[in-house]
Amino acid sequence: MRVVTLTSEDDYEGWRDAARALAQGRVPPSEILWQVGDAPTDLFGDEAVLEPAAPAAFRVPRAFLDLAQSVILHSDPQRFALLYTLLVGLIEQPRRIDDRADPLVRRLEEMAKHVRRDIHKMRAFLRFREVEDAGTVRFVAWFEPEHHIVRANARFFVDRFAAMHWSILTPELSLHWDGETLAEGPPATRADAPEGDPIEEMWKTYYASIFNPARLKTGAMLKEMPKKYWKNMPETALVKELVAGARARETAMVQTARDSVGGNIAGAWEALRDEAKGCTRCHLHKPATQTVFGEGPVDARMLFMGEQPGDQEDLAARPFVGPAGQMFDRAMAEAGIDRSGVYVTNAVKHFKFEPRGKRRIHAKPDGGEISACRWWYEQERLLIKPEMTVALGATAARQMLGKVVTISGARGRAIELAEGGMGWVTVHPSFLLRLPDKTRVEEEYAAFVEDLKGAAKALC
Repeated sequence: MRVVTLTSEDDYEGWRDAARALAQGRVPPSEILWQVGDAPTDLFGDEAVLEPAAPAAFRVPRAFLDLAQSVILHSDPQRFALLYTLLVGLIEQPRRIDDRADPLVRRLEEMAKHVRRDIHKMRAFLRFREVEDAGTVRFVAWFEPEHHIVRANARFFVDRFAAMHWSILTPELSLHWDGETLAEGPPATRADAPEGDPIEEMWKTYYASIFNPARLKTGAMLKEMPKKYWKNMPETALVKELVAGARARETAMVQTARDSVGGNIAGAWEALRDEAKGCTRCHLHKPATQTVFGEGPVDARMLFMGEQPGDQEDLAARPFVGPAGQMFDRAMAEAGIDRSGVYVTNAVKHFKFEPRGKRRIHAKPDGGEISACRWWYEQERLLIKPEMTVALGATAARQMLGKVVTISGARGRAIELAEGGMGWVTVHPSFLLRLPDKTRVEEEYAAFVEDLKGAAKALC
């Protein structure tokens, strides 16, 4: 029996390196015991040393590596062994990862889904409270994750709250950011976190003003926001009182609530758009003419996201008004979708280009630029709450799913999104404009229209 010791519960790199060496040596899963740190085992004696890798090299699908990075964060102690078992199976059957009926694949996919939901819950339900720390202001939050997601979520909070000094306390470890350096600390308890502060009273007032009983779905609320998180969220202290009278007022509010709430949401959207006009989260704001924010009804059921504004969009400050936008409009009409009833935006809000004489040639956004703009995409989704988000192209798909995917691998099927609603991936209309073969253009355009029809049908 071989014992593999990992440094932490979320030690993906350690698991990957050990699994690669063991798999190259064709070591059966039954002969390996995985443990974290100094956890006790059923074995006596020293830990087995991994032998040098056998010369038999192998490759696994990228989808497996993506799956493993999520599953490693799960709290199930069997996750390391389960992943290794699938890894060994993929050596002989590389396409096994695509078999959703396979019990092992299905189990691991379910674990990955739970991890993604936990990551989303931490981002959505964590609340900072202001405290004085050696004469400076620090914001402290308490969160109890179900899985080992804290380190994996650190970059999100660093990017979002880069200018703040903050600490996130959890039973597993603590994170501390001073505006420049991220440091880890020991586990904490709920008693280590501060109680309410004046900012919470402001937040409660805002929450009460936007609360809409006509759209209240208690079952969905409990599913998406379990009560265990309520004690850490100031606005939930108001929920019981607000819900108590909601049903009695619902009938009278049916006709007026939508207009009233729509006005509030529209105001919030306008404030968000105005804030985005001054965005300097990445360098793209310097050469671009202006921010190109999304547009469309704030209660749209469908959100369409492209890559970035083009030359004409940059000048007009509107998405999809150039040649690709005209292609998009035509395809939407053929698919039976009214563009005026959907929300249209881009994964990146500034035009990235290379100057060539007097022309500005489109340049593809990189990973850092996409991540920098994720804040705006998330805020648009939080306000609009689309039931279906359609990603047009690989950049949009990356923004929507939070990882790199291929169009061919994700295209034309409904994808459950961790933050709620469904996602759909298809090509960007500009792809059709770049095709040199007229016959190919017709074929790909027809496929694009069918994708749009499929997204609309999945929404019904």
